[in-house]
Amino acid sequence: MDATELFEDPRLTTMGLLFEAFEGVVTKLEPVWKSHGLSGLDLNALMRLSRSPNRRLRMTDLAAQTTLSTSGVTRLVDRLARAGLVERELDPGDRRSAYAVLTEPGAARLEEVLPDYLDAVERWFTGLLTPAQLDGLIAALRVVRDVTNPEATVGIDRSAEV
Repeated sequence: MDATELFEDPRLTTMGLLFEAFEGVVTKLEPVWKSHGLSGLDLNALMRLSRSPNRRLRMTDLAAQTTLSTSGVTRLVDRLARAGLVERELDPGDRRSAYAVLTEPGAARLEEVLPDYLDAVERWFTGLLTPAQLDGLIAALRVVRDVTNPEATVGIDRSAEV
């Protein structure tokens, strides 16, 4: 394969489009979470907790799902705890283990943010696609996620995925 063929490889186009689309969507969504006093990471953690059994995850599972280090997730949970949005609970069966738990104020904040967030997601992402395109994209993203980032679902009930 010569340089011209290499530079024109459709895999480069695919990855370029993925990066460009991701950056574009994040840029459009960022003002929404910022207007509610949250970072994208804060919102991600709150959503993951809200969708977990009993609104809680082991700290290690939250770290894996958010691709944070253990110290990174500790800083995140500490910040969210100072804001009253989550609390840390020790595991009674293993004192070395702790859970991050969504508090009622955290759930209320999420209920406040989500309508604006979902409107923006609809405007800048899902609403741009036909139902068939969206179904295909969701299926494709799950395939790629499950192979490249299986930790993203650690600690959750996968049967709940639609």
